[in-house]
Formats: sequence, C-alpha cells, structure tokens
Amino acid sequence: MNVQAVKRVLKSKKALLLLITVVVIAAFYFVNPNYLSMDSIRGTMQRMSITGIMALGIACLFISGGIDLASSSECLFGGVVCGLLIKSGIPWGWAVAATLAVGGVIGALNAFLALKIGLMPFISTIAISSVLQGINLGVTNAQNIPIPNPTFAWGSRNLFGILPIPFVIMIVLIIVYEYVLKRTQFGRNMYIVGGNVYAARLSGLNPDRILTVLYINNAVVSTLAGIVLASRMQSASPLSMSDSQMDAITAAILGGIAFYGGGGDMSGCLIGILLLNFFSSGLNMLALESYWTTIASGLLLIIALMFDYLNERAAQRALKVKTTARAAAPGEAK
Repeated sequence: MNVQAVKRVLKSKKALLLLITVVVIAAFYFVNPNYLSMDSIRGTMQRMSITGIMALGIACLFISGGIDLASSSECLFGGVVCGLLIKSGIPWGWAVAATLAVGGVIGALNAFLALKIGLMPFISTIAISSVLQGINLGVTNAQNIPIPNPTFAWGSRNLFGILPIPFVIMIVLIIVYEYVLKRTQFGRNMYIVGGNVYAARLSGLNPDRILTVLYINNAVVSTLAGIVLASRMQSASPLSMSDSQMDAITAAILGGIAFYGGGGDMSGCLIGILLLNFFSSGLNMLALESYWTTIASGLLLIIALMFDYLNERAAQRALKVKTTARAAAPGEAK
C-alpha cells in the first residue's frame, strides 16, 4: 500500500474505525484465542443485536436533529406487553403486531409533546421513559414474565445453525434503512432537516412531519428490540438491559452519526455497533468487574462526542471560509 492510499484510509473515518475494530479484535484474540471461537462470536452477535436494532431508530433521529431518551424503556415495555399478550393466549404473531402498534402510539406521543406542545425532547422523552418504567414495574410486580411458548422461541435459534436470528434481523434492518437514507427522497429530506431546519422549511419541507415519522419509527424499532429480547430469553423482564440505550447511542455516534444532525449513515453505524460490542466482549473475557465495561462505554461515548463536535466545528469553519471567499470574488456575485 503506497503513502497516498494510507492517507486516504486515515482521512476516511469509516475506514479508520474499521481498522480500529480489527486491531481491537486482534488484540483480544492475542490475549485469549477463545475470543474468536464460534460460540464466543455467536454470543457477541446475540448481545449486539438488541442494542444494534435500537441504534437504528436513534441514528435516524440524530440525523434529523431529534432525540429520544426513552428508547430503553420502550424496549423493555415492548417485551412486557408482548409477553403478557402471549401469556393471555393470543397467538404470538398477533401479539407482536399489537405490541408494535403500541410502540407507534408511544412514538406519536413523544412527537406530540416535542413538536406540538413544544417541550424539550430531551426532557419530555425522559418523562415518558419514567412513566413506562413505572408501568413495567407495576404490571409485573418487578418480576420476570415467563413465556412458555416454543413457537415464540425463534430469537434463541440460529439461521443455518450459524447466524443468530436476532443478528439476521438487525442486518436486514440496516440494509433497509441504508437504502431509505441513500436512495429515497425521504432519506435525503432527513439530512436536509438535520443539517438546517430553517433552510428545510424555506425549501418547502415540513420538518415536524418528518420528525413525527422518525419518533414513531424509533419507538416501534425499540419495541421490536424488546420483542426480540423476550423471544431470545423466553421471558419478559421489566429491569434488564438498563444500559442498552447508552450503548445504542454510543454505537451510533461512534459510527459517525452526527449528534448535531445532518450526517452519518447505517454502514458507519454498523461498524460502531461491531466495535463497541467486540470491545465489551473482550473486557468480559478478561473477567473484569462489570463496572469496568460501563466505564469503558462511557469513555467511548465521550471520545465519540468530542470527535463529532470537532468535525462540526471544522465543517462550520470550512463553510465560513468558502462563503467569505465567494463574497470577496467580484465575479462570483454576478
């Protein structure tokens, strides 16, 4: 590889992130070769699937300048609702559909509070999260709900005996979301709204309508993650996955999704998901206390936010220089 090729790789955030992921995996493999055993890789795939699915909805909101901090509670609420419906005798397919519809209602409520009432989404979604947590604990008495339905256990099975079904669902969703972002007008509008909401309105777009769709989408995707988790565990828990939202946010921003809006894609988000989860699996393999994994995830989020902030500042400076140069050139104004 020549010098120019190396420079291109280092300038590409996605390529650099992928390189870091490979280095992390190689380092942990050097410490313990069992790190890349089939069982270990399959376990990592299972664990990353839930936060990965949640990261997709969060990433779409970030791209368009929105935020929803109720994703983790929506995830657990989805598992609890689906578990209760199945336990009551409703076929699991109808239970899943009803749960996703409930997720849509929660997303619409988030959008209403943030966009129509005018509450800060940062605060209003935390309030919704608290409400959902209370309902979860109330209807379950803070106990897991067993789901003794063998046909609903697809979340614990593997495709072709190799790939966990939840991981396959995550990959399929990433492909669909990447297509929407890159190949559809709605996806392009998401970037416009996230880049400059005032310019989006002047160009004839309706930012509130786009963000409403994305709030609904995020809640539906989060409840889907809860359904997948309940299927995998064959039980619905009101208390598990407490760090899933933070991990999903970290993975999205680590993968290049702009926290300030207007940038990022799902392929980068996938790399962020892989890096975060293989790194966490490596720490678990070292038999460190669980709080070290939490500390490491927090530090990764801080680093990702710092890079995102610096990229945003650099983009603003570049735009300012370009605008100044055009204004100074007499021929440009004509």
